[in-house]
Amino acid sequence: MKLSNLRLVTAAILAAFTLAGLTGFAPAEAATPVDYKKRVEQMFRDWVEDLWPAAKAKGITRQTFDAAFKGVTLNWKLPEIVPPEVDGEVPVKGKKPKQSFKQQPEFGAPGRYFRPKIVAHRVKKGRAKIKGWNKALDEIEKRYGVQREIIFSVWGVETNFGDFAIPHYTIRALATGGFMGLRKDMFTKELLIALNILQEGHVTPAKMKSSWAGAMGHTQFMPSDFTRYAVDYNGDGKRDIWGTEIDALASTGFYLQSEGWERMKTWGYEIKVPKNFDCTLAGKDNARPISEWLKLGVKRTYGRTFSEKSAKDEGILLMPGGRFGPAFIALHNFYVIKTYNNADLYALIVGHIADRYTNDRTFEGKWTAKGFRRDIVTDMQKRLVKLGLNVGGRPDGLIGFRTRIAIGEYQKKKGLAPTCWPTDKLIAHIRRTIPLDGS
Repeated sequence: MKLSNLRLVTAAILAAFTLAGLTGFAPAEAATPVDYKKRVEQMFRDWVEDLWPAAKAKGITRQTFDAAFKGVTLNWKLPEIVPPEVDGEVPVKGKKPKQSFKQQPEFGAPGRYFRPKIVAHRVKKGRAKIKGWNKALDEIEKRYGVQREIIFSVWGVETNFGDFAIPHYTIRALATGGFMGLRKDMFTKELLIALNILQEGHVTPAKMKSSWAGAMGHTQFMPSDFTRYAVDYNGDGKRDIWGTEIDALASTGFYLQSEGWERMKTWGYEIKVPKNFDCTLAGKDNARPISEWLKLGVKRTYGRTFSEKSAKDEGILLMPGGRFGPAFIALHNFYVIKTYNNADLYALIVGHIADRYTNDRTFEGKWTAKGFRRDIVTDMQKRLVKLGLNVGGRPDGLIGFRTRIAIGEYQKKKGLAPTCWPTDKLIAHIRRTIPLDGS
């Protein structure tokens, strides 16, 4: 047989085998983005069906399961997702997987979280709205021991008193995270709990709205939080944190009480520190009675003083912007608020807005701390770790409490006045004195 004929025959055989699906050869052209998405959506539908036995074991009926997932597809726009490969195919052309964690405002330049106009709006709106709830809030305060101002502040910070559009269907958001999120196990666990909430009839699928991460209703409870803390305050048989405001407010009160709220006590105080004060004294490791802080030169702002009783309370120094922002003495209840959202600035703004409902006064201290790109902060953290300083774990580009202390410790080692917050000049100094491989 001539070589040319052999080639023709071989090509014909391969073509036939390819049409029959019997070869391992890839097709000449890659699948289109539309084809890729269709295949991943089918994988998702299979994943949902594979979830059914686990749902059934938790007492969820097939009727509830099917109603919950009716018409549900993947939400490709969510953060923290990594679309899977399919036979070597990459995600949709031109779109990178959203692998990086969304940078919350709590971790940027702290002053951005306290924009005066936004805070003033929340305060004004909350002060006007809270007046209409006096009777109900009297009862909630008596039952849970949490001040109405704190509960209302949480409501305002989370959803602007229910005025923020909560855009996502909870089941779709959690299922997307469970199938292709960076925290699959967590989202899948929350998804099964959300299905049980539907099974119990507290809300319909159409009204089960949440954030992209599954935080639901007026005061943003994850499904697991709902199970532990949601309250049927009006006695209608439903713990409705989506449509019944009093249920949401009471649920927040019960949550904070359950997490250890000290009955009717405050969260903390803004303070002023002396010019050469050591900012590395911040944090729980250095907790002490307020009377001891007073001996170190700490004073309350606006000329206020501590009562003899208050001076006995144990307080923790909080300087979220180092020496470039207001300073605070945080009490036990501050850290109870942090169980709601584990960020100092979140707890601080809840406490600050709550204070302003009764005494509308801004911080005396000013925010001047500059924000930095995460790659710059990560590089700085790596160098501080190389020097043996603790930045709170793996360098992550976030100027958290431990990183602030590490900055202050570095400054003290080098004979610099500790500020516990970076500047361009300080970052350059760290780069010069602590070289990394290749830099």
